[in-house]
Amino acid sequence: MPLTLAVVNDYPLVVAGVRAVLEPYADRVVVTEVALSSAVTDGVDVVLQDSFGNPEQPMGDPRPHAGPGAPRRVVFSWDTDPRQVRGAVENGADGYISKTVSPDELVDAIERVHRGEQVLPAVETDPEDSPALGRWPGDEHGLSPRESEVLALICQGLSNLEISQRAFIGINTVKTYIRSAYRKIGVTTRPQAVIWALSHGFRTETAHEVVDAGPGRR
Repeated sequence: MPLTLAVVNDYPLVVAGVRAVLEPYADRVVVTEVALSSAVTDGVDVVLQDSFGNPEQPMGDPRPHAGPGAPRRVVFSWDTDPRQVRGAVENGADGYISKTVSPDELVDAIERVHRGEQVLPAVETDPEDSPALGRWPGDEHGLSPRESEVLALICQGLSNLEISQRAFIGINTVKTYIRSAYRKIGVTTRPQAVIWALSHGFRTETAHEVVDAGPGRR
């Protein structure tokens, strides 16, 4: 019987991308619930919390409760700075998976966390050097995961300094991502970038869907 999984993120395109990546592994992991800006319900084995566009430190726990009987919680992120990983674990995460892993590695890590292992990133890897899983807002316009993440944080009102602190990257690196993102989407100012982003999938939504997974649903 496959594990039941809830996928959590504020962006519908991100959730859809994760679900699409996991569909070929339905014999091992079945997405039975997706949550946008809301807590998941009881009845799943693992909660996969995609951190895209989340400026909070630490991230909130989307599970209905913690402790015995609660689903395992895994943070899925391109941000693998040790300080960010440590903060997530201290805030109750059972695992932390880098988006530079392959789909096979992602499913394997989810299963290991469900068995009680604490899965954490082994090596620092820049996501610009590795293919990212799923989709993210702006990918069809050539934006990289990092550029999209920075643009999402701009839309949420963060300054360059705040983005630097949130992503644990230098302020000059933030500016480089902003310049390259602006060039790709054809804007020159921050207000123009926000207007473009909000009309191209960067608007967060609140929704909740429980999928009928048949006999595999616990």
